[in-house]
Order: sequence, then structure tokens, then C-alpha cells
Amino acid sequence: MNLKLYIREIPNWPINGVNFKDITTLLQDAKLFKYVVDKMTKPFLKKHIDKVVAIDARGFLLASPIAYKIGCGVCLVRKKGKLPYKTIEKSYQKEYGPDILTMHLDTIKRGEKILIVDDLLATGGTVAAAASMVEELGGQIVGMTFIVDLPFLGGSKKLQKYNLNWLVSYDSE
Repeated sequence: MNLKLYIREIPNWPINGVNFKDITTLLQDAKLFKYVVDKMTKPFLKKHIDKVVAIDARGFLLASPIAYKIGCGVCLVRKKGKLPYKTIEKSYQKEYGPDILTMHLDTIKRGEKILIVDDLLATGGTVAAAASMVEELGGQIVGMTFIVDLPFLGGSKKLQKYNLNWLVSYDSE
């Protein structure tokens, strides 16, 4: 299935020069949403995953059904100031500037097998920060799964040591 036909592109959003890939058009269609969740999950079904790490915010929408399908828990990675308990944090650089992500300190136990989920892989800064926190807490990253890869921004190359899965790739803007 050619998912590009169902991903809305919004030029110059959120800043000039960025061609935003809007996945809400996939999520609003029941058959497409099921297809996407099934395809994002399939490579990891037999990997004995303990937790799915969901990256704020669109990663939340995908991680929950993926965790349900796998039969495991969900851990949240959020922007600084959004989690109420003791957290670990990592600063990182994204396409639009610096930011800070956090996770609860008790969300991952040493040795747990982890799948990281987000909607899109661009420069890799966000997911690399999430991976760093998972590893610092003792989690073993089994893989990372996305709907979209933007390889021209370098994220998939930067994260090639991990088992990466994506459903559609845009080679250039």
C-alpha cells in the first residue's frame, strides 16, 4: 500500500522551509490506522518486548495500540515539565532548535527489552535522546519503529546501530 497517498503534506509548517508530514489523515481512517499499527508491530512481535516507549506526542497515538498488540506496557517520553514524578532528562537538538525530554525514573527496569515508537524519524535527535535515557535506566533497545523516515535529514544513518523499521521514506524535500 502506498501510504504517501494518505499522508497530507503541509508546506512551511511549523517554520518556513519545512514540509510537514501530517499523519492524522492516516489515523482518522480505521482501515489505514489498523494497517499502520500492524505493519509497525510485525517485525517485533516475537522479540519478547517488555515495554514500548512512546515519544511525545504523536508517538503516544501509535505506541498504545502497538503495546496492546504485543502484550506489554507503555512508557512515556515527554517534554520537560510534563511528568509529575522524579525524572531523568536529556537535552537534544531538533530541526527547529534545542529541547529537553524526560522520562520517569522508575518507568524502565534494568534488563527490560524496549521498543521505541514515534511517527517520524527526521534528524534523529528526539529518538536518540529517548534511547539514551532508556539505556541509562538499563533498558535494552530491541528496535525503533516509525511511519515515516526522512533519510535526507540523517536520522536513520545516525541511528543505524539500532533495528530500525519504517513504513514510508521520503528521499528529499
